[in-house]
Amino acid sequence: MTITSTLRLSLCSVAIGAISTLGLIGCSDTTNTAATDENATADSDKPAKTLAITQIVEHPSLDDMRRGIIDELSDNGYVEGQNLTVNFQSAQGNTATAGQIAKQFAGDNPDAIVAISTPSAQSVVASTNTVPVIYTAISDPVAAKLINDDNVPIQDNVTGLSSQLPIEPQLDNIQKIAPDATTIGYVYSPGEVNSVVVLNQLKAAAPARGLEILDVTANRPTDVAMATRSLSGRADVIYTSLDNNVVSAFEAMAGAANELDIPVIASDEFSVRRGATAALGVNDYDFGRTTGKMVYRVLSGEAVNTISPEVMNTLTLYASPTHAAEQGVSLSNELLENAINVDNEAQAANE
Repeated sequence: MTITSTLRLSLCSVAIGAISTLGLIGCSDTTNTAATDENATADSDKPAKTLAITQIVEHPSLDDMRRGIIDELSDNGYVEGQNLTVNFQSAQGNTATAGQIAKQFAGDNPDAIVAISTPSAQSVVASTNTVPVIYTAISDPVAAKLINDDNVPIQDNVTGLSSQLPIEPQLDNIQKIAPDATTIGYVYSPGEVNSVVVLNQLKAAAPARGLEILDVTANRPTDVAMATRSLSGRADVIYTSLDNNVVSAFEAMAGAANELDIPVIASDEFSVRRGATAALGVNDYDFGRTTGKMVYRVLSGEAVNTISPEVMNTLTLYASPTHAAEQGVSLSNELLENAINVDNEAQAANE
């Protein structure tokens, strides 16, 4: 069952820098980019195309978005290995590497570049103003300087899909799960614009609900467990957005939270599958499919500046009674009736 909310999402473009060709950087993969249907057949009327895809780091949420993009293209006749060549590279969490990958892609001059995550999008749009760029998994394109305050792309070669989740439903969800909570711990990377935006939103909205936000930084994935443990005796619940450092090390966060009996509330499906009590967010695969529709239009010849920014406005509640119990809380029947129970899904998959 899903909870629907209107999200303000936008797309855009950004200032660009010099183009240079570099050697392969980061993690490159042209084979497992997507789980396409083995029986998919390319449309013989479609000319061969080259697609470059980059993301700041590999973790299940971003990977599922990438899979959705490739599956959408396959269903529309652009099949990887037949009439579509996909060059995927991960920056492995390193922003400097993300910049190098972006410059390489700009020099390669593919038919389109897909940038997954804010750091990757910022790097790509700063590296080319000619190659079509479609970005996705962006929390706040204005703060990321990808669009202006009027939601107008800054460059003609960029469009995409963003996912700025409204903060009030997130706080509603937290207070349903932990009604006695007074302090929310927030572990984040200060170098990620999307995470800083969420922190500012939390701090603006929390006081009216009698809540305090206690923020703790984790500059690297290896810092996540220690940052989580630092909330012992100080926070009643932990909230995490799609901070790439945190998501990359989510099992470490969940393990520390289990030790402390502090529930973790996330904003993506896979964090619940990996240890969170619950999450309210968009479906990552569907997000990728929607992005894939935009990529298809570009590969089919539409000019990027004629493709309008799109809005992803369906929120889904995911919950795990098992993880909730491990973190010292129980989930109400009312909440579970409105959620996808990932424990039931896991059990069904094993039968």
